[in-house]
Amino acid sequence: MWKITALVVSFLIVSVANAQNEVAGKLKVYIDCRVGCDFNYFKSEINIVDFVLDPTTADVHVLLTAQAAGSGGAQYQMNFYGQNQYENYSDTLLFNTLPNATPSDVRKTILRYLMFGFSPLIAKTPFASQVKMVMKEDSLNARPPYENDPRDKWNFWVFRVAASGQYNAERVYKNNVISSAISANRTTNKLKVEFYLNANLRNSVYTYEDSATTTQYKVKNTDYRLYHNLVRSFSDHWSYGYQTNLSNSTFDNIKRKIFFSPAIEYNVYDYKEVNNRFFVLRYGLDISNNNYYDTTIYYKIRETVYGHRFSAAITLNKKWGTFNGGIYYRNYFQDWALNAMGLSANADVRIGGGLSFFVHASGSVFHNQINLVKGGVTEQEVLTRKRQLASSFNYYTSFGLAFRFGSILNNFVNPRFDGYAGF
Repeated sequence: MWKITALVVSFLIVSVANAQNEVAGKLKVYIDCRVGCDFNYFKSEINIVDFVLDPTTADVHVLLTAQAAGSGGAQYQMNFYGQNQYENYSDTLLFNTLPNATPSDVRKTILRYLMFGFSPLIAKTPFASQVKMVMKEDSLNARPPYENDPRDKWNFWVFRVAASGQYNAERVYKNNVISSAISANRTTNKLKVEFYLNANLRNSVYTYEDSATTTQYKVKNTDYRLYHNLVRSFSDHWSYGYQTNLSNSTFDNIKRKIFFSPAIEYNVYDYKEVNNRFFVLRYGLDISNNNYYDTTIYYKIRETVYGHRFSAAITLNKKWGTFNGGIYYRNYFQDWALNAMGLSANADVRIGGGLSFFVHASGSVFHNQINLVKGGVTEQEVLTRKRQLASSFNYYTSFGLAFRFGSILNNFVNPRFDGYAGF
């Protein structure tokens, strides 16, 4: 009997020892950042984990995504997926950054929440004793009293004013652009209201030289746009609203355009899942009153046109990669041959190990350029793109495979010679 007892005790001692030594090394971490991250900063500030480059070797896979918040900041979402001996672990953290947060503020906030997510797992490693937690708010870092007040004196309205200038020149070419913009928006879970006004002035000078003469060709284009959008949600999947704008563009032959479009939208998934998956179908009507600078190819100087449009868009952010794509179609009711349609797709997929595939493609066909000026164009107008030219399609594509092999660790930071031109 004592032999059986001794055997059981020995088995228990070995089991406990194995359990204690089950995680003998550092936690292996793979950060899948879809929003732009300062990895050098993370690696400099957290040195009790191993940052790895191959997601299949990681103990925890972190997926970081973000969406713009109504205040002008961003709402971040961190998904922690345990792997290997931590396969039963999963967690999701949500946090917001302020609209005036600097890149330094943002990276510090991301770092803090990474530490929160890693803490339960690091606690199971031998490095838990090296972790120090401070949960006391001192007087220097205490929040101002007004932040504890739930009332918002701006009632969720956010305003922004901006102006910019641009100038570039060569011996035979000069270009300057002056831009200004004003926006106001109010965003809550139930209602989104946006106002936006922008204006641009572009001046270009092209110099043509030959053996006898020098000729200058000047191009001036102006445009402005006053935009308003209102969207109201009435369930976790449905929303409705409208957009309207008043615009002008010398390049597009638009002296004045008044546009109004009511629409309805259905999201197959709950809007709360926008960071992970998003699949919307939208249908709307179009009403446009156009006044042109010059007579169009349809012999119009002004007209009111009616139409409709349909679009579908999908976004997926998963451990295997990212996919987003969309399609759209629109036409005018007076002539259904005046239509346009297009599609786009972007994917970055991990096939396995260090092998990944990416593709970016977009294209459209259109037969609805009712604003084109009647008559031909000069050679100078084609070369300088003084005004919009007739076309029936455009497309873009890029694709490829990438394979990585070698060391899986990525803990070191070495910024030497980074950011220097001429090397």
